[in-house]
Amino acid sequence: MAGVHVPLLPLAHQYARTGPLPEHAGVNDPGTEASRPILRFQDRDLYFREHTDRIGIGSYAHKPLPVDPFTVPAYDDAPATPMRMPSSYPFTREDCDPSWEDCAWLMPALADSEVEEGFNGVFSFTPDGMPVLGEARSLRGFWLAEAVWVTHSAGVAKAVAEWMVDGRPSTDVHECDLTRFEDAQRSPAYVADRGTQQFVEVYDVLHPLQPMDRPRPLRVSPFYARQQELGAYFLEGGGWERPHWYEANAPLAEDVELPARDAWSARHWSPIAAAEAKATHEKVALYDMTPLRRLEVTGPGALAFLQRMTSNNLANKPGAVTYTLLLDERGGIRSDLTVARLAADRFQIGANSRADEDWLLRHAPDDVRIRDITSGTCCIGVWGPLARELVQPLTRDDFSHQGFGYFRARQSHIGHVPVTALRLSYVGELGWELYTSADLGLRLWDTLWEAGQEHGVIAAGRSAFNSLRLEKGYRAWGHDMTDEHNQYEAGVGFAVRLDKGDFVGRKALEKAGEVRRRLTALLLDDPAAVVLGKEPVYVDGAPAGYVTSASYGYTLGRCVVYAWLPPPAAGTAVHVEYFGEKVPATVADEPLFDPDMSRIRR
Repeated sequence: MAGVHVPLLPLAHQYARTGPLPEHAGVNDPGTEASRPILRFQDRDLYFREHTDRIGIGSYAHKPLPVDPFTVPAYDDAPATPMRMPSSYPFTREDCDPSWEDCAWLMPALADSEVEEGFNGVFSFTPDGMPVLGEARSLRGFWLAEAVWVTHSAGVAKAVAEWMVDGRPSTDVHECDLTRFEDAQRSPAYVADRGTQQFVEVYDVLHPLQPMDRPRPLRVSPFYARQQELGAYFLEGGGWERPHWYEANAPLAEDVELPARDAWSARHWSPIAAAEAKATHEKVALYDMTPLRRLEVTGPGALAFLQRMTSNNLANKPGAVTYTLLLDERGGIRSDLTVARLAADRFQIGANSRADEDWLLRHAPDDVRIRDITSGTCCIGVWGPLARELVQPLTRDDFSHQGFGYFRARQSHIGHVPVTALRLSYVGELGWELYTSADLGLRLWDTLWEAGQEHGVIAAGRSAFNSLRLEKGYRAWGHDMTDEHNQYEAGVGFAVRLDKGDFVGRKALEKAGEVRRRLTALLLDDPAAVVLGKEPVYVDGAPAGYVTSASYGYTLGRCVVYAWLPPPAAGTAVHVEYFGEKVPATVADEPLFDPDMSRIRR
């Protein structure tokens, strides 16, 4: 009705009530509906709650029952189910029968009872199972709090109320932000496929890396055919197929010695990742960086606008690349950006999510244009000590350290392919990010691959990439830091220039008090121990923080962990809880690998 598109799927969900239970008589006073907490039977997709002397049963165990939103009746036309509401559909008893047997097994008192009444209640699922919250940019003052269940209800109410009144929630809600879905994730078919699967898996315990089964593949880079030929193991993110390792590199892993992993951490992992990390340190590797979001900001007011919106000083000559932050008015980190000034009034921004584009668009003046160029472009990271030997013969431009310094950008050609080259590295080795248009991407890959054979080039995946970036201490926004944190806590204070003039969040930073928590590097003491992220961390036996990112550091021979903790001294002993066990760890100085940056700046 408001013209705002919301990616969610209505589904019918069964809820039934038993008749009076003799065993439950007198448990609750006549005026008290429930005195005990809701009971969840996770293994059978069921939950139970009291209704005075009856039991209410909710089931996710039945087949998905999607509802066409355009067939939902008007209020006055709603069927006469127990509640005359458009969202209350007639009970389909045949879908209840298998669950009733599970109910009677769990609660023997139900064996002599029966379902007295029920209904199929319609509620909604999003493609990722999280709510949709926030103000629509297309309709100022129109707020959404959609796909909210009992488990979300009070927290959502608090967050949205704070958002409307104070300008931001006190708790980070980026995983619920209404802008988070890509255009490819907003089609009715996609929403139906993924919303249905979310219903099926709502009570399942899922591995943090587990991808959805369909629709895949959806978004692929221009290198996809070559990646398939190399035996890429793909996981999915943002609709993109992302190689995590390549089976073609299995022979390189034959000499790699690693401790055995437990079954959980071994899912969606391969020792090949260790071989790919080793090859990146010793030779040269190609990384597909296409899924990383790219924005183009142009116009006569582009510099002044970006200076106002970000924390670092971008008033550098064309060819400069700057790491900077998007802050909110309270100094919280909304995102981190890599900004390349390609011309006086043209910037290429490496961003994190659609929320970054939305935030910039909400503030952009009339003389600034912001365009998402991700889908029309692609990127290869060429990294390793032999990266220059690979790239230099393919271009007439000077790619030496003196001719093309670190954190610099230039327009160039690699073979027949025009590229935007950025001298950056997120894996701790010499190299470049090479960007070109999507139609030339395959040619760029083939050019680099053919020329790299004499240098032992390999393709490497996200698993090795994540290990290498943690060894270097590079932060990942949305995992290691959010708008709940400021740059001094997160260890990215170097990206703030208070002397450059006013910018969003500056006043809050000037008032920032003593740092009471810090993003802290840990090394697990046991070389065989592995954690995956979001585990609690204990200091002196008491819970003190949580893990943000973790990956085995193949160069260091230990699992590298980043966690939010009260500022500890290096060498402090802590424990990370993993499946109920306290795993010993030690606070470490960072960066853990190549602290003088000699491998990158050569």
